[in-house]
Amino acid sequence: MTQADIDATRAPLIEHLIELRSRLIKALAAFLVMFVICFFFAKDIYNILVIPYQQAAGPEAKLIYTAPQEFFFTQIKVAMFAAAFLACPVIFSQIYAFVAPGLYSSERNAFRPYLFATPFFFAAGALLVFFVVMPNLLHFFIGMQQANEPGRAQIELLPRVSEYLGLVMSLIFAFGIVFQLPVVLTLLGRVGIIDTQFLKNNRRYAVVAVFALAAVLTPPDIFSMLSLAIPGVALYELSIVSVRMIEKKRAEEAAAKSE
Repeated sequence: MTQADIDATRAPLIEHLIELRSRLIKALAAFLVMFVICFFFAKDIYNILVIPYQQAAGPEAKLIYTAPQEFFFTQIKVAMFAAAFLACPVIFSQIYAFVAPGLYSSERNAFRPYLFATPFFFAAGALLVFFVVMPNLLHFFIGMQQANEPGRAQIELLPRVSEYLGLVMSLIFAFGIVFQLPVVLTLLGRVGIIDTQFLKNNRRYAVVAVFALAAVLTPPDIFSMLSLAIPGVALYELSIVSVRMIEKKRAEEAAAKSE
């Protein structure tokens, strides 16, 4: 191999690295812009996240922080959490723009719809947490309080702002990840890695895996685990239907070409 050959292969690599740097800068810039905006409204966003606790605890709901800097860092986490979600369309579009030139036209057409499906399913999981899981979970935890009566010490729930945010964020991420199941499996079915029969044959293992994942990602109570596991199993069944529809459409296209 001559020096000219080496130079000929070096230029495309440098161009790819330059493009990758450009895409990363744009994605990071989108995140930073959203972070600044979200930090300005961090208290308002946090107040929205506290609504399930207020509904469960009633008008006497109260959160505390035990260190001077705790609420400030909590606002930073809130801003980062919201910015990551709001910047997702830009981040995913930059990822797609980087990998798209290396894909065939059919592969680009197959990949593009899932850029929109990913944040949609993540938002669906977050809404389930906000309107169903958190209110019921907090009712359960608040019900463990006991009044100051003869022979019984008073036990009152006073959540720290950082711990409450950590619970909400962990549940939203857990549900958001599990709700990507139909997106991932449908995409794998679209590119031909798996098929309907494979999903049916491995249904029992998928159910066990979903319940195990729910037990790890949620707090140690049966309601939280079932709230994640049951939708997870339903989404797996939805994936089977989605992959079957893709196979049916593929068969119809193959039959039309053969005519």
